[in-house]
Amino acid sequence: MRRGTYNEFRHLCRKHSLAATHQRQKIYQTLVSRPGHYSPEEIYVRVKQDLPQISLATVYKNLKTFVQAGMLRDVSHHQGPWRVDANTAPHHHLVCTRCHSITDIGLDRLEPVKLRGRLPAGFRIEKFSVEIEGVCKACAI
Repeated sequence: MRRGTYNEFRHLCRKHSLAATHQRQKIYQTLVSRPGHYSPEEIYVRVKQDLPQISLATVYKNLKTFVQAGMLRDVSHHQGPWRVDANTAPHHHLVCTRCHSITDIGLDRLEPVKLRGRLPAGFRIEKFSVEIEGVCKACAI
C-alpha cells in the first residue's frame, strides 16, 4: 500500500471511530487501487490473494461498515448485485441494463436537477444521485 493511501486509510478510520485492522486495510486498499464499482465477491477474490484466511462474510461485514461510515458509496440502488465505489465525491452513474456495468459521470456533465412540488411531510433530503440506464457499447454490439 502506498504510504499516502495507508495514511488516508488510518485517518478515515480514526475520523469514523473504526479500528484500522489489517483486514480492513487490505479491503480498502483493494478498492482504491483500481477505480471501479465492485461486488463483495470481486473484492473477496482479490483480497484472498493476500489474506488466504479471510472469509467472504468478513468482506461483506467490513464493506457495510465502510458504507455506513461514509468511507465508501453504495452504488447498487436498484440494478444488479450490490456494488461499492471508493469515489465518495459527488457524481452520478451510467448503468448498463444488460451487463450491469457502472460508469461514473461527473456533475459537470449533467444539468442541475430540480425538484418540483412539495416533498412528503417530514421528508428531508440528505443526498441524491442520478442513475442513467441504458446499454453500454460492449453490449450494443
